Amino acid sequence: MQAGYAAGLLFLCPLGDIFPRRAFVLILVLFTATMWLGLCVTKSFSVFLALSFITAVSTVTPQLMLPLVGDLAPLHKRATALSIVVSGLLLGMLIARLLSGILTQYTSWRSIYWFSFGMQYLSFFLLFLFMPDYPRTNPGGLNYFSILFSILKMVVKHPVLVQACGVGFLVSSTFTSYWTTLTFLLSSPPYSFNPVTIGLFALVGIGAMCFGPFYSKAIIDRFVPLFSVILGLIYCITGVIIGTYSGKHTVAGPIIQAFAIDLGLQTSQIANRSAIYAIEPKARNRVNTAYMVSVFCGQLMGTAVGNRLYAKGGWIASGSASAGFIGVALLCCFARAPWEQGWVGWGGGWGIKRRDLAGSHEPAVEQALNELSAESGKEFTEGEKPVESKESGARGVSHTQLR
Repeated sequence: MQAGYAAGLLFLCPLGDIFPRRAFVLILVLFTATMWLGLCVTKSFSVFLALSFITAVSTVTPQLMLPLVGDLAPLHKRATALSIVVSGLLLGMLIARLLSGILTQYTSWRSIYWFSFGMQYLSFFLLFLFMPDYPRTNPGGLNYFSILFSILKMVVKHPVLVQACGVGFLVSSTFTSYWTTLTFLLSSPPYSFNPVTIGLFALVGIGAMCFGPFYSKAIIDRFVPLFSVILGLIYCITGVIIGTYSGKHTVAGPIIQAFAIDLGLQTSQIANRSAIYAIEPKARNRVNTAYMVSVFCGQLMGTAVGNRLYAKGGWIASGSASAGFIGVALLCCFARAPWEQGWVGWGGGWGIKRRDLAGSHEPAVEQALNELSAESGKEFTEGEKPVESKESGARGVSHTQLR
């Protein structure tokens, strides 16, 4: 399933830059929900694996919503808008972890699949009724293979994207490492908690998710994104240190770590997205693809490294590695100042006040439409002549007349 999700990120998400988002999202959700029925009823393990891969490929719709928010939200409110969507995404992951533990404890493992089947069809109907039809970002269309190749070109062209990808890779590894090894810690002495009690730890993360939009409005929207990324990393490493070296003695340590990691992860991801969505306004889905592929690879690494280190050295070994990952992420941040135009350096200083908010208070939809119309270039093409209508007078040009 993880391989399928990675394939969806890489090969489907970039299509958001050329397809109308409403139709594309509805098709993906309906396809996933319909194929999910097979997971609920099949008794063949090979069929189950194949369907798991297929459905994972098409479950990337949340990653299509985030660039859409970047299109619609004005610059001075972009982080707050992104935080609301990211909070919903992470909240869904945490609640899923909680519900899966409870349902599988008291019912069959298929129950959670039937529950997911119903929720996906509910999502489809709600999106069908309420999701507006937004214009495509590139009305002229683009070649699919040139779209994929352009992702590589962006990575070598934009230092801020590489910096965000590196930080996202390292931070996400600590997130998955923690939640994977936490189960081993709490199910062993001196705690020996049952799966339901362990699942309740997800409630700690819910508090951090709900706090996110208010934090974004107060901090992330007001200062340069790199400053908020550094703050998020500080939250993470503080929580990791507390939880790692007190977790064997008191359950308060892992609780503090859960809240700090969730808050730090959300803060750094929103700030990173706020930074990278500004570099290519007409290619935000491809920018998001590059970022999310690095985040996903970090999640895989965190799970693998966390499991291996816990098996060899226990809770402290896996937690110490997470602290090291955050330390490297901080070095990535300090290697390039927020106003530096090159790959490494402190050019422009370390001023944290934003300098790009002047004139950015345009309504969200108008700003997105202006960006969408940028591809057309000129207001009048060669061979066209503006003609004033009698009614419009001095108010401006009402139409164009071809010679």
